[in-house]
Amino acid sequence: METQPHAGQNGSAWLEISTEVRNANTLDLDQRTTIEILEALNDEDQQAPQAVRAILPQMAELVEAAAASVRNGGRVHYFGAGTSGRLGVLDAAELRPTFNLPDGVVIAHHAGGPAALTQAVENVEDCREAGAQAAADVRSGDIVIGIAASGRTPYVGGALTAGRELGATTALIACAREPELGPLADFVLAADTGPEALAGSTRLKAGTAQKLMLNGFSTALMIRLGRTWSNLMVSMVATNEKLRARTVRILMEATGAAEESCRGALQSADGDLKVALVIMLSGASPANARDAVEVAGGNVRDAASALANE
Repeated sequence: METQPHAGQNGSAWLEISTEVRNANTLDLDQRTTIEILEALNDEDQQAPQAVRAILPQMAELVEAAAASVRNGGRVHYFGAGTSGRLGVLDAAELRPTFNLPDGVVIAHHAGGPAALTQAVENVEDCREAGAQAAADVRSGDIVIGIAASGRTPYVGGALTAGRELGATTALIACAREPELGPLADFVLAADTGPEALAGSTRLKAGTAQKLMLNGFSTALMIRLGRTWSNLMVSMVATNEKLRARTVRILMEATGAAEESCRGALQSADGDLKVALVIMLSGASPANARDAVEVAGGNVRDAASALANE
């Protein structure tokens, strides 16, 4: 008679980590049809946004702390290994084209360096010293965010410890209950996603939850820093024809003006979407609009309001 596998024995050290526990709902995963496998994975994925929703109050506090840090010249550092580290690299890399964020404001540190982005280097995550060394350029007032699905990655622990010693505010993004590294963080974002459909494969719903947390954190941070107007990406870098066309559409959406007027405003602003938008919102000259945007730290709403009150 064929027997079903059981969910493991209590007492095993690795079973103490919620992301490593075998999922009782998928013990027969390899015996299911392809559509049933996909449905099981999708069922588990539904838990990711719910788990993230539960930690939004802590995330809001972290966003406010990070915004204050960046306004004062501080930086945000991501530290992670494996999938967690790759998600951090992806998030940081997308901020420049989306929000025209200068290099060196949000910095991703990935265990194993660039080579580990495309080929797994599993042993590097176990080195606390490597994490501490990667955090050597952290300054007082910076924000150090460790990303570790299990909440216990030594590389991340080393970075958090070093960051705290260097005077940074620390945070942990994890997907485990009561993460081991929690005491090293001023802000703990522990989205408990529970056991994976495939035991220990945190590239699944834990990875999804981490992506959601990073998306939410960095997007809210950019909004708080004034790099959007309404719900439009007015800070984006138009590096190709598709994006240049998008800047025109964004200006048309923001102002309700005709395409020809928007193209003219962009031309007078030397292609700077923020300056063009301030010109059209306030009626100011290109020079005055540019000065207002600079004084407002790039915040379009504040720049337009300042010109309207003159």
